[in-house]
Amino acid sequence: MELALYDPEAGYYARAAQRSGRAGDFFTSVDVGPVFGELLERQLAEMAGLLAPGPGQRASVLHPDSFDLVEAAAGNGRLAADILDAARRRDPAFYDSIRLHLVDASPAARAAQEGVLGAALERLASSSADLPGSFHGVLLANELLDALPVHQVVMRQNGLREVYVEAAHGGLRTIEGPPSTPDLAAYLDRLGAALEPGWRVEINLRALAWIRAAACRLTRGFIIVIDYGHEARELYSVTHARGTLTTFARHMMAGPERPDDAPAWLEDPGDRDITAHVDFTSVRMAAEAEGLTTIGLLDQTYFLLGLGAAALELSDLKKRLAVKTLLMPGGLGSTHKVLILGKDVGAPALAGCSYRVRLT
Repeated sequence: MELALYDPEAGYYARAAQRSGRAGDFFTSVDVGPVFGELLERQLAEMAGLLAPGPGQRASVLHPDSFDLVEAAAGNGRLAADILDAARRRDPAFYDSIRLHLVDASPAARAAQEGVLGAALERLASSSADLPGSFHGVLLANELLDALPVHQVVMRQNGLREVYVEAAHGGLRTIEGPPSTPDLAAYLDRLGAALEPGWRVEINLRALAWIRAAACRLTRGFIIVIDYGHEARELYSVTHARGTLTTFARHMMAGPERPDDAPAWLEDPGDRDITAHVDFTSVRMAAEAEGLTTIGLLDQTYFLLGLGAAALELSDLKKRLAVKTLLMPGGLGSTHKVLILGKDVGAPALAGCSYRVRLT
């Protein structure tokens, strides 16, 4: 998965500036138009206000005048551009305070950011493959964790086995062997997940490492993770006993694999997306162990309704359809969850959590 997605020369994400949209392989909230960024800007502006120096309070290390907006898996910067365009129109003071940091593993995507940002390029402070060493503000990760390389394990009568990939007869195949690290069994034990023989699941150790690093680099502020996934009790249950490792190509999804079939994600490595559902329980636990506070975990539908999606001016048909796509149950609205974490911010009643905090 690491090679197929991120190899500098052959990796799926490394070779292109954009993979989603009508001409791509899958569809994201950003692809419905600028309304997603417009709604996110409202939440970010509220968070910036909570972090800003209070009346009569001088700017300091904990309350600087500037606001770091860090977007991980930023791609070519389309979402950041939508957010900044909305801020410039709605709240110029907030716009002027933003120091934008775009993070993406793809050199092609980073090279395209200048053209996509347009006038908002003036707010760009850094563009890199890595998170800033420290930042004060908000880290936004929209559909990042599902694309981090995972381990796949399967429970057999004699215990836990890991699924590996090897070359065979000019192609690739999967084989089973002993787990590559005791961290895999420890991960499941920590959750109290009892797998039945034959159950196949994914474990994303990289997601835990990422959230720990992000928590350490955030001096004060918030982290917003938007992705598809479940709480652990749902993810590691009979409902998903075939696993969730899936591939997308030309808007066609294949997987999880059926028993005894060659998994679809082995086909055309480097030319298709590979993804697995996020375990939000473990991500939240790892963040809290680093001193972060969980403020909310809810469906994207309710998050966007809290930000006023239903009250938007929808005289334009295209915008009406975009909002419907973002909110529709069974689509992006319910498959995508929003995890909001805070550091040294208390327990604020955020607009994004004001409608209903509900997971489906």
